[in-house]
Amino acid sequence: MNEQQQSLILESSSRFLPPQGVKLSYGTAGFRADASLLQSTVYRVGILAALRSLKTQSVIGVMITASHNKVSDNGVKIADPNGGMLSQHWEPFADALANAPSPQELIQLINEFVKKEGIQFDGVKHAEILLGRDTRPSGEALLEAAKEGVASIVGAVAMDLGILTTPQLHWMVWARNKGMKASEQDYVEQLSSSFRCLMDLIPSQRSKFDGTNDKLVVDGANGVGGLKLKVLEKLLNGLLIEVRNSSEDGGVLNEGVGADYVQKEKVAPHGFGSSDAGIRCASLDGDADRLVYFTVNPESSGAIDLVDGDKILSLFALFIREQLSILNEREGTKNNHQARLGIVQTAYANGASTNYLKQLGLEINLTPTGVKYLHEKAAEFDIGIYFEANGHGTILFSESFVGWLEATTNELSARSKGSDAEKAALRLLATSRLINQAVGDALSGVLLVEVILQHMGWSIHRWNELYHDLPSRQLKVKVADRTAVITTNAETVVVSPPGLQEAINNETGKYSQGRCFVRPSGTEDVVRVYAEASSQEAADSLANSVAKLVDQFLG
Repeated sequence: MNEQQQSLILESSSRFLPPQGVKLSYGTAGFRADASLLQSTVYRVGILAALRSLKTQSVIGVMITASHNKVSDNGVKIADPNGGMLSQHWEPFADALANAPSPQELIQLINEFVKKEGIQFDGVKHAEILLGRDTRPSGEALLEAAKEGVASIVGAVAMDLGILTTPQLHWMVWARNKGMKASEQDYVEQLSSSFRCLMDLIPSQRSKFDGTNDKLVVDGANGVGGLKLKVLEKLLNGLLIEVRNSSEDGGVLNEGVGADYVQKEKVAPHGFGSSDAGIRCASLDGDADRLVYFTVNPESSGAIDLVDGDKILSLFALFIREQLSILNEREGTKNNHQARLGIVQTAYANGASTNYLKQLGLEINLTPTGVKYLHEKAAEFDIGIYFEANGHGTILFSESFVGWLEATTNELSARSKGSDAEKAALRLLATSRLINQAVGDALSGVLLVEVILQHMGWSIHRWNELYHDLPSRQLKVKVADRTAVITTNAETVVVSPPGLQEAINNETGKYSQGRCFVRPSGTEDVVRVYAEASSQEAADSLANSVAKLVDQFLG
């Protein structure tokens, strides 16, 4: 860096000194902490984003959010050129940057990194950063800190896009780097037009919903998702949405509401009760990157029948498989393409969902826990579908397959317009444009669920009957050193300490439909235990027995 660049960083960073005794780490979700501790970190992430933009010569995104965390928390993360998460290669630099104790050490760290990465400050290359934030009260001040961080790099320009869902910001970065129009209005128009296209392609012989299923009621977690869904809903035909717990309704973000609360507690969110029994309901999380469905149980106060991310994945897989099957059966089309469809899960996916998908003849792939692993694996297929039980996931279409679909629809339109094969190809194309190609997106996800249910002629109850989850239990075991546990095979097998996996196997073998694995937490000194069995009592017993084994081997 030249003297002008160094003095710019020194001058601005002296106003953003890190809090004493706080060490932050850039994980899957970026940096998260109490909002009062984050100003220095967000400022430095602004610098990081500008450097990443210079390195990649692409538009980079910075999102101020703490997703499903409590309202007093906040966080910041980077969207890479493909709209996905920051390259893992840069995560250690992010950690070091956030924790550098003084402006002088910050300058030294940046100097060493830009030299190693070959980043040039030549005044010719420019950096462009898109900034977004959720509805948290702390977001505005933190976004200003990010702006200052970006401005401290010569040639870097920040564009403040205001209040957005996290997936909207990721989509805009992805679209900009593909040379597409990338405003919030462009996002809304792409989703609504793709939805309408899929609605128009619903087979006329499919039965319609009965009266109780005409409406979808959505819990917006008192966050940004409900706000944006109201904007989107105005452009939709054939779907009636009632939004509750939107950010302007006066409730507290993520408090007794939201996808994380509903999925973990298995109870109805605030504002839902017995009068909603039988109605199709959905819940978004605070920044609208997670989605779960549920119905309120009329027989028990607050109890629900949960339709989680595993079932969303199954619904999507059925629909995609049906369209591919129609395409594969057609005759006389040039360049016949047998698309490779891959399903990606982690070991936390309920065993009943994995068994169901296997029975459909689908290819199942397990990855370690974490969206970055799921997304990376899904990108290896022509069509890759991944979802976690918590409701975060998407469908990825390869560029080559989308190109083939476009050519195929043109050919079929010319030769056999209105054929089943042409409709199947058009459905797949519309799906690739409706579902977010950058990241899990509750808004695009809810629209795809809704149109597929109408395509199938299914109620939520019919959907929920695809399979029945095996009872499960998750526990945490406090340990002195979680790194003593080393796993392999997508975290399902313990290789260290020696003997622990054999002991787990012996214990698991005592239970009907038993399955159990342990893995070290990525954030705290605990080992996580997951167990399944044919009854809740058995799952609890297996989890407790294995927790004792962990304590015994690591004690």
